[in-house]
Amino acid sequence: MDIKSFLYPKSEVSYLMTSSNMKEAMDKLEASHYTAIPILDDNGLYFGTLSEGDLLWKLKATPGGFDAVHEIPVVSIKKRMKVECVAISADLDDMLALAADQNFVPVVDADRVFLGIIRRKDIIEYYTRNIAD
Repeated sequence: MDIKSFLYPKSEVSYLMTSSNMKEAMDKLEASHYTAIPILDDNGLYFGTLSEGDLLWKLKATPGGFDAVHEIPVVSIKKRMKVECVAISADLDDMLALAADQNFVPVVDADRVFLGIIRRKDIIEYYTRNIAD
């Protein structure tokens, strides 16, 4: 069993670009039912993760409130939690250590190009099935 076995590929993951604004982030989170979403740069490199909480705190601190969200770049929003990524070539134990503290673990290649995510839910389901067998 390796990291690739748990990979939820980029083509099936909602994500934002560094050029996205706060309104786009809110819309994508709502549509995807995610509580946090990866951010990629123009080269497809993993930039970070934005959470609902990050958006809420930024909205609270924004003069003009909701009317101004389309003007706020996601890269300017303070991230309250650092979501660590894991290399596709890393040991399974490294990924499991991150998954213990994160709902999902972004997966990157050797050049930090975003490949997808590993959802903690999938890890738990896998181990639950295999422990029961």
